[in-house]
Amino acid sequence: MYENVSKSSPQIEARRGATREPRPSAEPRETAEVCQASATETNSPHYRPASHPAQNGTVTLKLGYKASAEQFDPRELVEIAVAAEAHGMESVAVSDHFQPWRHEGGHSPFSLSWMAAVGERTSTIQIGTSVMTPTFRYNPAVLAQAFATMGCLYPGRIMLGVGTGEALNEIATGFAGEWPEFKERFARLREAVALIRHLWTEDRVNFEGDYYSTVDASIYDRPDVPVPVYIAAGGPVVARYAGRAGDGFICTSGKGMELYTEQLIPAVKEGAEKVGRDYDDIDRMIEIKISYESSRELALENTRFWAPLALSKEQKHDITDPMEMEKAADALPIEKIASRFIVSTDPDEVVSQVKQYTDAGFNHLVFHAPGHDQRRFLTLFEKDLAPRLRALDS
Repeated sequence: MYENVSKSSPQIEARRGATREPRPSAEPRETAEVCQASATETNSPHYRPASHPAQNGTVTLKLGYKASAEQFDPRELVEIAVAAEAHGMESVAVSDHFQPWRHEGGHSPFSLSWMAAVGERTSTIQIGTSVMTPTFRYNPAVLAQAFATMGCLYPGRIMLGVGTGEALNEIATGFAGEWPEFKERFARLREAVALIRHLWTEDRVNFEGDYYSTVDASIYDRPDVPVPVYIAAGGPVVARYAGRAGDGFICTSGKGMELYTEQLIPAVKEGAEKVGRDYDDIDRMIEIKISYESSRELALENTRFWAPLALSKEQKHDITDPMEMEKAADALPIEKIASRFIVSTDPDEVVSQVKQYTDAGFNHLVFHAPGHDQRRFLTLFEKDLAPRLRALDS
């Protein structure tokens, strides 16, 4: 599976010896290892999971906030994330889009710049992507460097959420040819995650994959504990992979409870069991789409901006232009648009619907509110919903 060979140059070895002291808490690392990507889909031989939601045998419920980069400009989104921490949110997950879902009123701030800004303005909240595609417009080796740096700057607070990607974000940045089908995109994802983890845990990585390669690559600044990797899945195939290889698993709400109870969560368990992992060590995160307001009319209307989410996977597959996406989505009736959301004026009704997800096995709930007044949502959430939701954990 792995072949140890020496490809080190004397010049690089001399530079390393002169500039880099071993960290007292670091494990010994392999040097000059050729990693055959096709031989493993998971992690390096020395990788250890960094996320442990289970404490003393009890899974702790975690409440988080979805930072919608498609809807708000960079500065406003930073301020909202700071407010989210002040209102008691324990995590903030930002979308990573080159292009937004709609043209009119759309935004697309760069997630990595935004994460660093939020890290400087906050002190406890976990910050991560939900999700990023580490396979087309990004080189996974560069992402490994970026997230290692943030892991050093904000220890224990950074997570990398990854998925197989969408044409909307990748074609515009120069991907040539037809948008790949799932099989290739999934293969790229597995290879990218493997490469990222080799770079986080080993020195002088020579990686030879079907899609990516490195030559004598070292990331010189790395946190003592690798950044946790969360795998996003919409079906059982990738969910099993998340169980095998992910520190966390990510999915989104509003697709029918059978998907979660009969396919996704069982697949995560199956994947974990296959490699001898403890299922409770996997952080099971779900983005819960919620429009909670004082009137049902306002709650419904707030969902309109997010009409593209109601398009089917097949409808969205080949759309590469936000204008085209917006046109297709705005043709939908408001009832269809709102179908992905919990739309309610009653906090007990909201909690009753959310409880379906905790009963299914999710322990990390990240709330996505569709309205433009996010501070109002955070205030209402802290007052009306958070106490009731935390009671589910007792």
